[in-house]
Amino acid sequence: MKILALDTTSGACSVALHCDGHTSEQFVRAERDHTRRILPMIDQVLGEAGVSLSQLDALAVGRGPGSFTGLRIAISCTQGLAFAADKPVLPVSSLAALAAGVRREQPHWDAAPIVAALDARMQQVYWGVYTADAPNASLWPEAVQDPQQMVQRLAQSSLPTPVYGAGAGWHYPELAQVPVAEVLVEAEIHARDIAELALPLWQSGAAVAAEDLEPLYLRDEVAWQKRQKIRSK
Repeated sequence: MKILALDTTSGACSVALHCDGHTSEQFVRAERDHTRRILPMIDQVLGEAGVSLSQLDALAVGRGPGSFTGLRIAISCTQGLAFAADKPVLPVSSLAALAAGVRREQPHWDAAPIVAALDARMQQVYWGVYTADAPNASLWPEAVQDPQQMVQRLAQSSLPTPVYGAGAGWHYPELAQVPVAEVLVEAEIHARDIAELALPLWQSGAAVAAEDLEPLYLRDEVAWQKRQKIRSK
């Protein structure tokens, strides 16, 4: 199985290749430099593995939520490559990838629920809750909410303890009310975790054609405007 994964949904740019059980990755923090970096990183990852686009089984991409500009870069780049190579695409939740990466880096968190949160700006947070048993699916629908709304939703839940938090969305002071065992605000999204999460999606038949790939913005009114701009180009 060979999957090329891309992510530019946050302040980092990363590319990973899952090739027959081994995953290699290029990762760089590049807040405003994704466009210039992404294609050379793809060439390097594929070149080091001796794999061509035509040899891939599929491409995977962080579908959002995340930076609107970053999402457009990742989606358009993935579509271009998928069209060129005639390959299917596996869209992976950016929040799920964030949670999966932290679980990989923090083995002592074990199988506990992880509340992944990204800063949505405008005093709001993108967030979801992920478990080891179902790493691709949030326990509740992924949402964009004010921090206080997030606090109230978690207070009403009956999550097993301990619960952990990850991601830049946790910087809002209101979230200090949430009784989590530990929070890693500096946690980042890695393409290697997108590639790993794409494997069970491939097995379940969740691949889509390049022309059907859509970003997930969560803010409906903004999403509609962005999609119209993408389609008009």
